[in-house]
Amino acid sequence: MKQLLSLIGKFLYLLMGWEFEPLPDYFSHKHVIIGFPHTSNMDTIRAFIGYWIVKRTGHIMIKKEWFFWPMSVVFKMIGGIPIDRKASRGAVEQMADIFKDRDEFLLAIVPEGTRKEVKTIKTGFWHIAKAADVSIICWFLDNANRKTRWLGEIIPGENMMDDLIRIRDIYEKAGYRFPLEVV
Repeated sequence: MKQLLSLIGKFLYLLMGWEFEPLPDYFSHKHVIIGFPHTSNMDTIRAFIGYWIVKRTGHIMIKKEWFFWPMSVVFKMIGGIPIDRKASRGAVEQMADIFKDRDEFLLAIVPEGTRKEVKTIKTGFWHIAKAADVSIICWFLDNANRKTRWLGEIIPGENMMDDLIRIRDIYEKAGYRFPLEVV
């Protein structure tokens, strides 16, 4: 089935006029994958089709209240992970537990949190990666060249702002600058 989905994914990318860059050597079985910029709902579709191409399963966080029938079936099919925002353990701890319980887990997060222009980014991705002891992979949607690109890997250090500056610099070299104001 994964081979068939990979072929379908490659065909869909071809139809969209996009190229999916092969996985880099540093890609393994557990990462928080961040993507910039987030300009349309097609970004999410391209991301999940990309997972098909590389024969992996990607995941996104969705508030648990949205997991009702029939939507729960759809959300589970696309890799949705229900997050209980009222639980005593917050989203960071819930995600860290999932990372620790699974042999493979790729969590995709859009730090902008919206498709609109932003003045701040959300830093939950850093806190999750730090708590789960996994790296952050920087993925770039190069709209100008219609290509998805892997820009680099960051292993969270002791200072979040230092890491955010490193991540911003990685994206800036690719031609995208995001604000360093954080939420």
